[in-house]
Amino acid sequence: MIRIRRIYDDVLPVNRQTLGQIQQIIKTRFPAADENEIAQIGPKLRNPFKQRFRSLLLVAESLQGKVVGFALLLHEPEIGFVFLDWIATLSGKAGGGIGGALYDRVRSETVALNAKGLFFECLPDDRIACPDEALLKENRSRLRFYERYGARPIVNTQYEAPVKPGDTCMPHLVYDALKEKNPLRKSFARKVVRAILERKYAGICPPEYVEMVVESFADDPVRLRNFRYVKPEASRPVVEVTSREQIVLVINEHHQIHHVHERGYVESPVRVSVIKKELDSSGLFAQTPVRSFPDKAINAVHDPVFTRYLRKACQTMPEGKSLYPYIFPIRNKARLPKEPSVLAGYYCIDTFTPISKNAWPAARSGADAALTAAHAVLKGHRIAYALVRPPGHHAEKQAFGGFCYLNNNAIVAQALSSYGKVAILDIDYHHGNGQQEIFYNRADVLTVSIHGHPSFAYPYFSGFAQEEQGEGDGEGFNFNLPLPEKVDGKTYREALDKALGRIEIFAPQFLVVALGLDTAKGDPSGTWLLTAKDFEENGRRIGALGLPLVVVQEGGYNIRTLGTNALAFFRGLSESTARVAGTKRDKGERIHGVSFRYEVRPEDSGKVHRLVRITGFFSDEEVDVAKELVDERLAKGDASGYHFVMAEHYGRLVGYSCFGRIPGTISSHDLYWIAIHPEFQGRGLGRRLLLETEKKIKQAGGTRVYADTSQRAQYASTRAFYEGCGYRLETVLEDFYDRGDGKAIYSKPLL
Repeated sequence: MIRIRRIYDDVLPVNRQTLGQIQQIIKTRFPAADENEIAQIGPKLRNPFKQRFRSLLLVAESLQGKVVGFALLLHEPEIGFVFLDWIATLSGKAGGGIGGALYDRVRSETVALNAKGLFFECLPDDRIACPDEALLKENRSRLRFYERYGARPIVNTQYEAPVKPGDTCMPHLVYDALKEKNPLRKSFARKVVRAILERKYAGICPPEYVEMVVESFADDPVRLRNFRYVKPEASRPVVEVTSREQIVLVINEHHQIHHVHERGYVESPVRVSVIKKELDSSGLFAQTPVRSFPDKAINAVHDPVFTRYLRKACQTMPEGKSLYPYIFPIRNKARLPKEPSVLAGYYCIDTFTPISKNAWPAARSGADAALTAAHAVLKGHRIAYALVRPPGHHAEKQAFGGFCYLNNNAIVAQALSSYGKVAILDIDYHHGNGQQEIFYNRADVLTVSIHGHPSFAYPYFSGFAQEEQGEGDGEGFNFNLPLPEKVDGKTYREALDKALGRIEIFAPQFLVVALGLDTAKGDPSGTWLLTAKDFEENGRRIGALGLPLVVVQEGGYNIRTLGTNALAFFRGLSESTARVAGTKRDKGERIHGVSFRYEVRPEDSGKVHRLVRITGFFSDEEVDVAKELVDERLAKGDASGYHFVMAEHYGRLVGYSCFGRIPGTISSHDLYWIAIHPEFQGRGLGRRLLLETEKKIKQAGGTRVYADTSQRAQYASTRAFYEGCGYRLETVLEDFYDRGDGKAIYSKPLL
């Protein structure tokens, strides 16, 4: 039994292993294949538009992960075609069951991309063009296979013309119309051929050859070769659309044991059953059983003292009884309260989240379900959904509340963070205070929350925009978007777009979505007005990020619309993820959200010290000097002679420059320092910061800027940066810093 799945990138270890098997198949089946082209499959997936094509990789593999076939597609979305670059099976049989299943999936993907046609190359099946008998037999087998789908070589053109005199066995360009009546128009064919020759064969086909081939497409419609192996009526050109990869569904089956019957307690088992009922009828999901994970996965997020308390407190409760915190002592780490009701208040943030016998086992099983979903994504699945309760996004390192005991989102993010950066997008009506507190000092996990403003919405004490942006290394990695009491779909999407823009800039490898459905119209815990159409569009926009996704269920209490809204969200998410994954903008594009300030603040001393240190370019002595310049500016102001431009990204210091007039000159200035956070290097921020610095120097009457740097190889990129920004090398002071390490002095006139 095999499955065909799509490989989106080579970030995951499982995908790297799969790519290794694919590359071995190519080397075995096609020994003349270019080694560099084989090695570029992974980079093409990561950076699709460097080759000006979007690459899609489909792999057929056994349930044990052995690759038995693959297909690599190049998608041109503007012209609207797909080029099948590679298709191969381990056995080498073109017409075998695996090859047929792969090609069926290729055609299905092409249709889903709204492409006007599928193109690929096949070596000729005529003895004159290909005298090698063994190769001729294989070529005929391939063309016979494709004729069964109605795909045939294009004729009466110069596509098979040799690029160089003496070239033989030039390939046919084959066209699969995908539909029974879909003639190939000349204007479209010319665009396709030009794109193939100029992009795929850049450096091989000279411009005059490209023009000659393109102009040779003179027939309209373009002619296809008559059927040679299959009777026309026996071909099946219509695409049989195969189902896309299903979303992995993981359900906390033990959630039902946690059922608090008190009046008004809306977090009930029926929430899961109504969602599951709606999902079951859609065909979008494939349920997988929950795996058990060790406690260390939980304690990597929560304080073990807290989890031990929670487990023990729940175990000691009588069946059917609940303990509600009602006394909240100021926390004293040295002396915990002994009274159970008071101790509950020590660890809880509200009065309505009870300790009960089944709260811990239900929450612990939910964490296992969430981790099972995370590991499904690590195995190569694109979307996994943990349908769990109790929810988790209000649980902090050492606190529970808001119906939440363990923070499933944070547990998932922590597990994924070993493989790359993670973003958590919380779209529950209430602020995701739990993951904010857990990751507040970390830069590898971005926490984003869209929620009701804390002036009126639970948990009331957190979720502010300006005051809560992260601390230390995590400064700028917490992004809150509090909204007013009345929010419709349009207003919500404006906030969502801001959140997605921040996530795009962060460029994570994984996205965790805390799915709250309590943003829906009529939800008893919220005041917003979102409908099923809004949820579908929100899912579509989130899916457009093209990231591996773990969705974890949070709130949502309107039983009448809960299932409908959940399914609408996943329909949009699935459709968009499949369509746009791999189209993310290149990291080198302009960074949004950058602002500059010119006054120096007391906290900048530590920030600059940390920023300069983590660049890795400077010695400990140089790092200390950078801090001293800030301290001198703080102490003496303008009299210090040091001026600064601070580059901030959503409030986080990501770069800075220090400059001042050179004593004894009328208008010459020295650029003492410029540093960029490693995450933002190579993305244009340094150039923007330097231009801003030059502008401030000109405003101060400066006419020339001097900058110096080391001649060591480590500083080659710095020297190239100055030269690329219009600075000229004036002189080199040999052995200035050390033997063999001179000082390179650059200058630039400010006109």
